[in-house]
Amino acid sequence: MAEKKYVCSVCGYVYTGDKAPEECPQCHQKGVFVEEKKGLNTNGNLYTFAYATVIVVLVAVLLAVVSQVLSPRQQANVLLDQQKQILVALNQDYSETDPAALYQRLVVDTLDVNGAPVFVANIEGETKFVLKLHGAGLWGGIGGYLALDADKNTIFGVNFNHESETPGLGAEIVTEKFRHQFNGKHIKNAEGEVVSVAVLKSGKLAEGQEQVDAISGATITSTGVSDMLLSNLGEYADFLNKMCNKPCQATCCEAEEVAPATCCEEACEQTEGE
Repeated sequence: MAEKKYVCSVCGYVYTGDKAPEECPQCHQKGVFVEEKKGLNTNGNLYTFAYATVIVVLVAVLLAVVSQVLSPRQQANVLLDQQKQILVALNQDYSETDPAALYQRLVVDTLDVNGAPVFVANIEGETKFVLKLHGAGLWGGIGGYLALDADKNTIFGVNFNHESETPGLGAEIVTEKFRHQFNGKHIKNAEGEVVSVAVLKSGKLAEGQEQVDAISGATITSTGVSDMLLSNLGEYADFLNKMCNKPCQATCCEAEEVAPATCCEEACEQTEGE
């Protein structure tokens, strides 16, 4: 009679013989042997490795498919969030309207300034320039948008955001109380140099700069906002210092073939080069 293999269901001991022993010689448990069936050994390391590999591959494929399917929606959400932030910087209430439609109506052009975007808006017939901001707070990144009047000096509005600032302290940069302090402030000094707006503790004075009050108990975040403004405005300095007071008479503006802001900037450059 051919010998068979029996496996102890308790300790895994393998016994070879014509029938299973009454007691396992290794763990001494009785009646625990089962006949080993021919075929795939599900108790082996190879099976375990193969099974784990298949599961990992299936999960990876599933995640890739889900990411691909959701990507357009995620991108749309990111774009909508940006549009909302710009509307806040432009002092626009979108709570009772479609923010995307309002954005499309007000933002008439986007300029490329050294690889950074400048959003051009028309608010009740007046041109506003919106600059993108990025910096560092206490626990993570901070950012936002700064809207300027057509003089590229007077702050029309501002919006700040943060990744992980402390609630009730650094996170207060998003509140109207903090943001509205900037409205009407000037980013240039008397000589026309871009110097930004300082964020300082109440009672302290900034030399050669206009200022707003820092958030009590959030010194590092307040300093981060101040540094962010100074650094980012410095990157836009050439654009901010370039002023053109001549009326735009370019034929492209009259024909409305391109966005007015881009056209007038190009017409100004041509006029200055003459």
